[in-house]
This record gives sequence, C-alpha cells and structure tokens, in this order.
Amino acid sequence: MTQDRNQAVDVVRAVALIGIAVVNLPFMAQPMETMLVTPAAAMDRVALYLVELVFQAKFFLLFSFVFGWGMEIQIQAAQRAGASFARRFSRRLAMLALFGALHAVLVFSGDILLLYAMLGLITWAVRGATSRRLLLIAGGMIPVAALSLMVLAVLFAEIPLPPAHPNLGGSYTETVLTRWRDWPQTFFFLLLFQGHLAFAAFLAGIVAARNGLFESGNALAKNLRRKVLPLLVLGLTINALYVASGAFGEASPVLASLGFCSLALGGPILATAYLGLILSLSDRVRFPRFFLLAGRNSLSCYVTQGLLAGLLFGGYGLGLFGTLGNLTLLALSFAVTILAMLPVVAFASRFGHGPLELLLRKVTYG
Repeated sequence: MTQDRNQAVDVVRAVALIGIAVVNLPFMAQPMETMLVTPAAAMDRVALYLVELVFQAKFFLLFSFVFGWGMEIQIQAAQRAGASFARRFSRRLAMLALFGALHAVLVFSGDILLLYAMLGLITWAVRGATSRRLLLIAGGMIPVAALSLMVLAVLFAEIPLPPAHPNLGGSYTETVLTRWRDWPQTFFFLLLFQGHLAFAAFLAGIVAARNGLFESGNALAKNLRRKVLPLLVLGLTINALYVASGAFGEASPVLASLGFCSLALGGPILATAYLGLILSLSDRVRFPRFFLLAGRNSLSCYVTQGLLAGLLFGGYGLGLFGTLGNLTLLALSFAVTILAMLPVVAFASRFGHGPLELLLRKVTYG
C-alpha cells in the first residue's frame, strides 16, 4: 500500500471514529443540565467515569494528528506533481469550513470541522518551520491548554446553567433553531477545550509525516511501540485525576480545578499511547476491508453518525432525547458507529470514496 493508504493510517481514523462517537453521543442525547451533574444510577456513574478516563479528549487528538500528517503528505504530493499546494489546500480548507458550518447547524452543534479549517490556516502559516521548532510549538500548547481549561473551570463555577432546551428533542426545524442559537457558545467552548491541543496534534502529525512514521520498519514507530505500556500507565494515572475532579469536585473546588486542568497533559499522553498501540496491532493484524474503508472515508462516517443520532433522539425520529442513561448511551455509541459506517462503506465500494470525500477531492483538485 502507498504511504497515504497505509493500513495503520486508516485504522487510526476508524478507531478515532469510535472514540468520538462515545464522547459525542451523550451531548446529542441529553439536556445540558443533565450533562453537568453526576448520574444517580450507579452503573451510569461507572459509564460516565469510564468515558472520562479512557475516551474524553483523546480520540479527537488522533484525528487531529492524522489531519496534520495528511497535510504534509499533500505538500509532498503537490511538489511531485508540480502543482500549487496553496491553491489545493485553500480550497480544501474552505470546503471544510463550509461542511463544518452546515454540520453545526443541521446536524450537531459540537462540530469540529470549522475549527479544523481555522486551525489549518494557522498550521499553513508555520508549516515551513523545522521539525524541532514545530515540536516546540506543539509542546508549548500544553500550558496554554491548561490555562484555557482553568478558564473553563472558573466559568463553569461562576456562570449559571443555561435554560433547558427541550427543542433538541423536538421537530427537525426546532432542533435546527436550537443548534443555531447554541452554536456560538458551543464553538467558544470547543475553542478553549480542544483548539490548542488539536493545533499541537496537527504539528506533531506534520513532523511524523516528515519522518515516515507510518512507513514499514520506521524507527520512530518502533520506539513508540516500545513505550506504549509506560505511556498507558502515566496517561491513565493523570486522567484518573480528571475523573476525580468530576466525582469529588463539589467537596474540593481546588481538586476540581486541578483535575480539569490535568486533561491538558493526560489527554495527549493517552492519545500517544493509543497511537503506539494501533501501530503495534497494525503490524500483527490484517484489519477487515470494511474497517479500513470506513477509516479512509472518516469525514462521511463522522457526519453520518450525527445524522443517525438525530433520528434516534429527535422528535422527527424515535424521540429518545433525555430518556437514556450513560450506560445505555455508551453501548449505543458503538452501534451508531457501525451503522454509520455501513452506507458510507457501501458507497465507497461502488464509487471509490465516500460522498463527502468525493466532493472534497473535486473541490481540492479541481
């Protein structure tokens, strides 16, 4: 397989799709006032803590890392073809921004595509820096992330909860109007919660592509695989502090703030461990074509996840909004991920790419 179709790359994307569904589904299925309190049922609390420990703020970093990797691969491809990377990438970012705006209003206000397009512009500006400098900038994003999370912790403590939004479980028109109303504050939250670390992962991905991380026998990949266990232990330990901040934050505001800020370090460490684990598995396991095609067309799968969630929770579908606990949603997120992959993989098997990937390629390459 060519480098931009290495099995490990597609596996990373597919695994990230699962993790992102696990994190996003409760935000589509529950009112905000429910999201900000600890569930009463013991098994729902266990599910919530498991998601916070293992999934939250980890898998979007894998997506971001591959986004940066792909950017460098596109730079190299444009150079080989004698084409203008600036023209290609500007079109690509513009299309991502359009996808993101539509997705945020029509499907899920927690969309990350518009944020990716904005961060892509910043990454474009610094892409010519040396690998060492890019890694220094990426490392500098960790204290920035901790500061941003501290700001969010203060805001959560000082600002009262917004009024309930039952329209998220209403008709499609009602859900669109609610998302439109909520989008500015949601985007501000995403910027403070994810923007800095996503940018850091972009830069790390560029460096990884320059060093051939996904190529067979790569020394950097071998070194990362050897460090999976200590990274897992360290990452889970730090993320346990984040979980404790939610479980015992009311008793200790200081613990709550410190635990929330610890995500700035615990998230990237655990995401790095996951990347090393995926590289190890990709060396030993031949993943099914279905799974690889889903990862290869992750944009279409990501949007389809939101569409399916709308049919599950909206009043225009099954109307399950606000009726399911965290444990049920955790199990349901895996089912939604697979169901979202089915039509996309079927389409890609017939036409070569998913529907959104075809459109993105058409605009990018003219």
